[in-house]
Amino acid sequence: MISKTKKAKAIKTAAIHDKDTGSPEAQISILTKRIEELAQHLKKNAKDNHSRRGLLGLVASRQAHMKYLEKKHPKRYSALVKKLGLKK
Repeated sequence: MISKTKKAKAIKTAAIHDKDTGSPEAQISILTKRIEELAQHLKKNAKDNHSRRGLLGLVASRQAHMKYLEKKHPKRYSALVKKLGLKK
Protein backbone atom coordinates (compact mmCIF):
# COMPACT_ATOMS: atom_id res chain seq x y z
CA MET A 1 0.00 0.00 0.00
CA ILE A 2 1.39 3.38 -0.95
CA SER A 3 1.04 6.50 1.16
CA LYS A 4 -1.01 9.51 0.10
CA THR A 5 2.11 11.57 -0.53
CA LYS A 6 3.69 8.92 -2.75
CA LYS A 7 0.41 8.54 -4.64
CA ALA A 8 0.10 12.31 -5.11
CA LYS A 9 3.70 12.49 -6.33
CA ALA A 10 3.07 9.64 -8.81
CA ILE A 11 -0.02 11.41 -10.14
CA LYS A 12 1.81 14.72 -10.39
CA THR A 13 4.56 13.23 -12.57
CA ALA A 14 2.13 11.96 -15.20
CA ALA A 15 -0.98 14.15 -14.86
CA ILE A 16 -2.36 15.97 -17.88
CA HIS A 17 -3.78 18.88 -15.85
CA ASP A 18 -3.87 20.04 -12.21
CA LYS A 19 -6.82 18.00 -10.93
CA ASP A 20 -6.15 14.93 -13.04
CA THR A 21 -6.53 11.61 -11.23
CA GLY A 22 -8.38 9.43 -13.71
CA SER A 23 -6.48 9.74 -16.97
CA PRO A 24 -4.71 6.62 -18.22
CA GLU A 25 -1.36 8.31 -17.60
CA ALA A 26 -2.17 8.98 -13.94
CA GLN A 27 -3.55 5.47 -13.43
CA ILE A 28 -0.49 3.86 -15.02
CA SER A 29 1.78 5.98 -12.85
CA ILE A 30 -0.05 4.92 -9.68
CA LEU A 31 0.00 1.26 -10.71
CA THR A 32 3.72 1.48 -11.48
CA LYS A 33 4.45 2.87 -8.02
CA ARG A 34 2.35 0.13 -6.38
CA ILE A 35 4.10 -2.54 -8.46
CA GLU A 36 7.53 -1.24 -7.45
CA GLU A 37 6.65 -1.29 -3.75
CA LEU A 38 5.09 -4.74 -3.93
CA ALA A 39 8.11 -6.08 -5.81
CA GLN A 40 10.35 -4.80 -3.00
CA HIS A 41 8.10 -6.51 -0.46
CA LEU A 42 8.31 -9.80 -2.36
CA LYS A 43 12.10 -9.64 -2.45
CA LYS A 44 12.07 -9.71 1.35
CA ASN A 45 9.13 -12.14 1.67
CA ALA A 46 9.59 -14.67 -1.11
CA LYS A 47 6.92 -17.07 0.17
CA ASP A 48 4.13 -14.48 0.34
CA ASN A 49 1.97 -15.97 -2.40
CA HIS A 50 -1.07 -13.81 -1.66
CA SER A 51 0.92 -10.66 -2.39
CA ARG A 52 2.43 -12.29 -5.47
CA ARG A 53 -1.07 -12.88 -6.84
CA GLY A 54 -1.93 -9.26 -6.15
CA LEU A 55 1.20 -8.17 -7.97
CA LEU A 56 0.22 -10.19 -11.03
CA GLY A 57 -3.19 -8.51 -11.00
CA LEU A 58 -1.60 -5.06 -10.82
CA VAL A 59 0.74 -5.87 -13.70
CA ALA A 60 -2.18 -7.09 -15.81
CA SER A 61 -4.19 -3.97 -15.00
CA ARG A 62 -1.27 -1.70 -15.92
CA GLN A 63 -0.77 -3.61 -19.15
CA ALA A 64 -4.42 -3.14 -20.06
CA HIS A 65 -4.22 0.60 -19.37
CA MET A 66 -1.04 0.84 -21.44
CA LYS A 67 -2.59 -1.06 -24.33
CA TYR A 68 -5.58 1.30 -24.29
CA LEU A 69 -3.36 4.38 -24.22
CA GLU A 70 -1.16 3.03 -27.02
CA LYS A 71 -4.20 2.37 -29.18
CA LYS A 72 -6.01 5.69 -28.55
CA HIS A 73 -3.12 8.14 -28.07
CA PRO A 74 0.23 6.83 -29.38
CA LYS A 75 2.11 10.09 -28.74
CA ARG A 76 0.96 10.29 -25.12
CA TYR A 77 1.85 6.61 -24.72
CA SER A 78 5.42 7.04 -25.93
CA ALA A 79 5.88 10.14 -23.75
CA LEU A 80 4.63 8.25 -20.69
CA VAL A 81 6.89 5.27 -21.34
CA LYS A 82 9.89 7.58 -21.49
CA LYS A 83 8.78 9.51 -18.40
CA LEU A 84 8.25 6.41 -16.25
CA GLY A 85 11.17 4.47 -17.69
CA LEU A 86 9.04 1.53 -18.81
CA LYS A 87 9.99 -0.77 -21.65
CA LYS A 88 7.62 -2.66 -23.84
